[in-house]
This record gives sequence, C-alpha cells and structure tokens, in this order.
Amino acid sequence: MYTVSTLSPLIRTRECPALPELPGLGPVLSRIYRARGIRTEQELVLTLQDLEPYHSLKGMDAAVEALLPVVLRQKKLLVVGDFDADGATSTALVIRALHMLGATRVDYLVPDRFDLGYGLSPGLVEIARGYEPDLIMTVDNGIASVSGVAAARAAGIPVLVTDHHLPGDELPDALAIVNPNQPGCDFPSKAACGCTVAFYVMLALRAALVERGVFTKETAPNLTCLLDLVALATVADVVPLDRNNRILVEQGLRRIRSGATQPGILALLQVAGKDARRMTSTDFGFAIGPRINAAGRLTDMSAGIECLLTDDPQRALSLAAELDSLNRERRQIEQTMQTEALQLLEQVRETDERRTGVCLFHREWHQGVIGILASRIKERLYRPVIAFAPGDQGDLKGSARSIPGLHMRDALDLTDKRHPGLIIKFGGHAMAAGLTLRSDALDAFSDAFDAVCRELLDDADLHHRLDTDGELSAQEFTMDLAEQIRLGGPWGQGFPEPLFAGEFRLQQQRLVGGHHLKMMLQPLRSDTALDAICFNIDTAVWPDYDRDILRCVFQLDVNEYRGQRSVQLLIRHIE
Repeated sequence: MYTVSTLSPLIRTRECPALPELPGLGPVLSRIYRARGIRTEQELVLTLQDLEPYHSLKGMDAAVEALLPVVLRQKKLLVVGDFDADGATSTALVIRALHMLGATRVDYLVPDRFDLGYGLSPGLVEIARGYEPDLIMTVDNGIASVSGVAAARAAGIPVLVTDHHLPGDELPDALAIVNPNQPGCDFPSKAACGCTVAFYVMLALRAALVERGVFTKETAPNLTCLLDLVALATVADVVPLDRNNRILVEQGLRRIRSGATQPGILALLQVAGKDARRMTSTDFGFAIGPRINAAGRLTDMSAGIECLLTDDPQRALSLAAELDSLNRERRQIEQTMQTEALQLLEQVRETDERRTGVCLFHREWHQGVIGILASRIKERLYRPVIAFAPGDQGDLKGSARSIPGLHMRDALDLTDKRHPGLIIKFGGHAMAAGLTLRSDALDAFSDAFDAVCRELLDDADLHHRLDTDGELSAQEFTMDLAEQIRLGGPWGQGFPEPLFAGEFRLQQQRLVGGHHLKMMLQPLRSDTALDAICFNIDTAVWPDYDRDILRCVFQLDVNEYRGQRSVQLLIRHIE
C-alpha cells in the first residue's frame, strides 16, 4: 500500500487560502479542507438532498422508456457488465434495483477477459442470443461497442448503453445512451463511475413507475439501500471525488458503519480483517475492491457479482473467502511479474535512458495482472507506463497508467492517428487505459508512444511531487485528530487523504513480515515517541536509514491491536 520511493520527490506544502477556520474543525482540519477547495461549511454537509438530479443526464428519458416493459410487461433483460469492481457493482445494483421495482426476468452476462475482452463485442452478442433477451443493458461499458451494438441490432435485440468512459469518434447506434461524458450531456459530475450512472437510471425508472401509479411515493422501494455498492465502485474505480461523488461515498459509508449493507460487503470486510463499524473510504480501495477485482483478473467475475447479489450471509462469506484466495494468488503472480519488469527496465536503461513513455512486455505475463503491474512501475519511475501480455488471438493486450500532465486516452488517440494500424483498439480515461496491439507492432508502437509522451510532457512533469498539508506541532499528534482525519473526507482520487511532513528522531527500527519497516519515531521538540510503519519497502534501500534524524512524509492514523488503539504514523516517504 505504501512504499519508500526510489525517487527523490519534491516535497511541497499544498497552497491554502487565507480564510477563517471552518466552524468546529480547528486549525489543522480547516487547513486540510481549505487546501482541497472547500470554502464554506455547507460544502462539508454531504446529504442526499444535495445530489445532482438525474434529469440532466442526456438519454435518460429514452432509457426509462426502454426499461419500463421490463417491469410492467416482464420483458426479459440481460445486463452486460464488466470484469472489474465498477462493473460487478453496477451489475449487482441493476439486478437488485429491478427486483425491488418488480421485474422478475433479469439475468447478467460478463465477458471473459481472456476470450472476448472488454465490452459488448460481436462475440459476446452471439452468447447473449442464447439468453433470448428482449433488451440488453450495458453497465460500465458500451460507449465504444460500435460493432457489438450493431451485431445486437442485426440479431433483433435492442441495446441500452449506460457507461462513463470517454467516447470515441463514433457512438454506437443504441436504443439509448446514458453517459455523462457523451457529447451534449449537461450532467455536471463528469467523474461519475459506471455504477453511479446505473444508479441514476434506476432512480429515474423508479420515478417513472410512481408517475404511472405503480407505486406511490410512500410505497416505492427506497433505492438508497444500494448506495454501499455505489460508494464501493466510486472509490475502487479511482474516479475523482467531486462533491457529487463525495456525497455518494459518504452516504454509502454511513450505511456500512450502521450495519445496513449487503451481506457480501460485510463478508468481504470480514475476510479482510476490517471492522464495518469503523469503515473508511480507503478500505474500499485496499480491502474490498482488490478482492472483487481478483475474480475478473484471474478467472471470471461471476464470484464477485454473486457475492454482491446474495442475501444469504453464509453464502456471502463462502464467496468472500473464494475471492480472498484469488486475491492472494493474484499477489503472488504480481510479485513475480514485478521482478521480471525490473529486469526489463534495466535493459531499457541500457538502450535508452531518456525514454519517457515506457512499454514493457513479457511473453509469460498474465493479462489480468498487467494493470496492477503498470501502476507499480509507474509509481517507481514516475513515467507513463504500458504493460503488455500475450493475447489469445495472437495479439498483445496492454494496460496503461499515466501521471499528471498526460491524458492517457488522448495520448493513445494521438499515437493511433499518427501511426494508423499499430493499435487494433483502445479506450479509457486520463489516468488509465487499455489497448490491443498487433503482435508485430510492439517495437514501432513503443517508439511512437514514447515520442508522443516526450512531446506532451516536460521535465517539470517528470519530477515526482509529494504534496503535503504541512507540519504538525508536537501537540497535534493526538488520537482525536487522527480519528477526525480517519472518519473525515471521504478521501480518494482528487480529494486526497491528508499527508504531513516532519522531522523525527529514529529510536528503533526493525523489519516485520519480510518487507515492512516498523519504527519508533520521536517528533523533534517532543518527548513522546510514536509507532510508525512503512509498508513494502525496498529492502535494498532500508539499511541506509541508520541516521538519528529522518525527514518523513506520513499519514496520521489509528492503530488497533488486541483491543488497544493508539496513534500510528503511516510513512509514505523517508529521506
């Protein structure tokens, strides 16, 4: 989760406007929120009443009209999902919501990552025909499925696309498209994840059923019981936490902490050793999300979806244990791939130390793990990285991760336009994307992608920066402040968890678990030593930390061990 960087980052203090303290928060929390753009106390009130309404989502009326027969006439719907946490939660949410609204003929289908790849492809349509659906609804995919939607239409199956990914030059010829990032959509939260889009569609459908007298406002199902799924998807998919997303995450967290959540989420927390009553947004990203994603990475996503669909606590726990086992297997595969990637990097440095856009390939790498590998290497190099593995059709599958300053999907689009024919297909976001290459195109693509990266990034962009919230006084290393930060936020992409910088006297240090550095650190100008831990350190670097004084970037956290709670520093960087 946290590493000692092999780079020497520029440690900066976030700019904070000179404004009065926010009421009831004190100087540190006020400084933290001000630095994240909070200007008024009202912006911290994350209630459902302040959610953006669904009316401004383009295509919503047509989507509701397409779904009404699924409820009113029991037409058969097939939900086509995706093989990540956002896709799994979206699938589970739609099925749960439609059952609550009275639909009885709803099934789901998720493409196998290794056979059919991402999205509604013509091959997946052939499988879907066997379900004999009256309507296909995509969740967390579909905006790039031009040929798949055409194949479905040719087979007489209309398609409703709900997605959040950036569209290409051509939109699919679907019955309706709901995507806040499609041209002409005025929905203000462009950072909505796929599950949020699906949730909004279900809200609109519920309202339409009330208008038609199927329910009254009092008898209509309360779909806010599904916000735990939306919150999980929002954090796990690493979309920016704008105000709308922060409301969704906060409301989902409140449900989980109160125990009013899906049995599958409770089971996943249990196998991860987490207390639902003290759930934080970080737990979505590091405890629940990876376990669900492991199913889609190594096998298929059915175990993840079924875990989120079941109402039987024992079945949920059994499925959660299966997902936990898959996640441990994924970690082992990833560790091997990281070792191989670092060896490849040495070869890259020998041939071209100036390479800005880094492409890595190994013929034995696992398609399902290259995304995590690309993230790890990106963090190590602070360069855009694409990791490739062999595809099943003789092609190459790539997963790309970027750094601030380079919009990955736009960079791939520019590379494709300048060198047509190298890339078979691609799609994604600013910070992450996926692509497929011809098997003989890797060298040419690597050079072309590197040229685009060099053009779009300058030296300043390539210097790793660690933005902190300044220093803490000796009196501010308190349990009260640590608890307020832990339960504050919610923190995530675009609304980062607070980091602090400071100098400490090193009193003790030892390795635990093979590669975690456990320390006792005493803040200068303080007589009290604090527990500190740095996860996943580079053991080759660790022996250098034998000086009396260390400068650290850290999170102020709460350690819970055998019923005892104490302040702990989570170290992000040491120098």
